[in-house]
Amino acid sequence: MKYRIALVLTLSLALNACGNEESKSNKSGENNVNNVNNVNNANNANNVNNANNVIGDVTYWGDIAPIIEGRCTGCHTDGGIGPFALETYADVQPLANLVEQVVSDRTMPPFLAQGDCNEFEHDPTLSDEQVELVSAWVEQGTPEGDPNAKGEPLPAIEITGLSRIDRTLTMREPYTPRNEPDDYRCFVMDMDIDQRMYVTGFGVDPDKDEIVHHIIAFYIPPEDADLAEEIDAQEDGPGYTCFGSPRVGNLRDTKWLGSWAPGGQAGDFPEGTGIPIDPGSKVVVQVHYNTLGSDPVPDQSSLAFKLDASVEKEAEFFLWANPQWLGGTMPIRAGDAEATHSFGFDPTPFLSGGRPIKFYDGFIHMHTLGKSARVFIDRQSGDEDCLINIPNYDFNWQQGVRFKEPKTLQPGDRLVIDCMWDNSQSNQPWIDGQQMMTQDRNWGDGTNDEMCLGVLYATFE
Repeated sequence: MKYRIALVLTLSLALNACGNEESKSNKSGENNVNNVNNVNNANNANNVNNANNVIGDVTYWGDIAPIIEGRCTGCHTDGGIGPFALETYADVQPLANLVEQVVSDRTMPPFLAQGDCNEFEHDPTLSDEQVELVSAWVEQGTPEGDPNAKGEPLPAIEITGLSRIDRTLTMREPYTPRNEPDDYRCFVMDMDIDQRMYVTGFGVDPDKDEIVHHIIAFYIPPEDADLAEEIDAQEDGPGYTCFGSPRVGNLRDTKWLGSWAPGGQAGDFPEGTGIPIDPGSKVVVQVHYNTLGSDPVPDQSSLAFKLDASVEKEAEFFLWANPQWLGGTMPIRAGDAEATHSFGFDPTPFLSGGRPIKFYDGFIHMHTLGKSARVFIDRQSGDEDCLINIPNYDFNWQQGVRFKEPKTLQPGDRLVIDCMWDNSQSNQPWIDGQQMMTQDRNWGDGTNDEMCLGVLYATFE
């Protein structure tokens, strides 16, 4: 199947509706590191509202270690993608104010989709009570407590992984990041199949997880396979530079096969569904390398696929956006801290022949100025049925989310996406120690361009 644009864009991983626009920034790594010290030196007393008087005595071993180990050490380990380890009391205590800040503002654990919008599988979000425990511990002076009186661990986030691996694709040769701290690189891979198959599960094995920040796998149809190789050959060394897309063919014909971000797990697609792929096709994998917390090292990451010869329902990840935006009609004016764009209508006459469309999971893609976004179904009844709401968008945490229950769009309903950007001067990215000047932005693939794109895994009923 192909993504389609017949007045609509049809295109995992990693995640608004009828309305408006805004954004965030990609600050320099140096400033982010300095912020750690600034936060730790701050007076935190006014942020807690005397939580210790409500909760009682809180200790690291009794109350905080179970939270840290259950939700933080997947990334924050020695040599992990997190910029510092949080494996011991000695690691956590000096950073206690920072930890309290990021859990209180819901920056960490990094799960950006808001839970009161929809219910999601594998949601690591801390409860209000757990956040209050962290605040109370900081207010009480970060007492260690008794290591022999460790509290009960948090319930595990159950992820089954791939039920089997039928094909593993590895980068043809290692690549060492050249651009710091962020390097976006695409690599061509051969699927090598002799008949139509269906991708029914996807996973990533990041070779150097201390520098691999996210990975997106794109399907390149047979007719564009030679073009992918040509683009790859135009740059020296392994792979080629890419930012928003694989740069092969056009957006309508670009199919996503899966994605990964730190903490992400391999997994089967919804039972009975799969994405068709044909002989002669290629896979282009985009890898985002981040060397803020580690020196550049050679990486040779790989992808794992579960493949089946048939499925009950063909599925696809499809892009949802206003096709007119691709022609430059999504202006984000310089200095506008709350620029908004919205798009929505009933896609069923154009995409499914009037049949209902069932959504299983998805995410929202913007660039570095993205501030908030949501995708929802505007029902004929006038009710809103929220799919994904991201009130605090972060380009570096583009995670896919799976709905606990699929959502079905009926003919006559509208699928809506809203995006907001912050294009103020204070929110501009830093490059080589200097902050860029704010300027007009619009839709595009480049670092200085923007997008407002819903990516949804769906079947036609």
